[in-house]
Amino acid sequence: MAGSLTVLSAHRFGRAKEELQTAELLLCNANFRSSINRSYYAIFHAIRAVNALDGFDSSKHSGVIAHFNQEYVKTGVFEKETSKIIRNASELREQADYEDFYEATQEEAADVFAQATKFISAVEAYLRRQSVI
Repeated sequence: MAGSLTVLSAHRFGRAKEELQTAELLLCNANFRSSINRSYYAIFHAIRAVNALDGFDSSKHSGVIAHFNQEYVKTGVFEKETSKIIRNASELREQADYEDFYEATQEEAADVFAQATKFISAVEAYLRRQSVI
């Protein structure tokens, strides 16, 4: 079972990195709303990659995030700042996706992308220490 969990974790992390690349392309092409969305999903899939090592998943984003915060942020595996990164990306993604007249700015999209990049780097370092990637 542990081997299959590491395979799943690596697969999910690959998706996270792919989403981050897409976010960058969208940002460079001034598609700020969609870039925010993809930056959030890069973070989300990276969280799922970490949670996979516990055999945990949830059909709700809130469940995925809550497990990560409880098991990895509160215990000090990841810095408390990661929780703020997740919350900010989530809030901006919800605005970008659901608010009719929300106009995402280049600054917002660039900031979320930078935070997602930082988050992905932290998860990558963790997964390397766990011999996942």
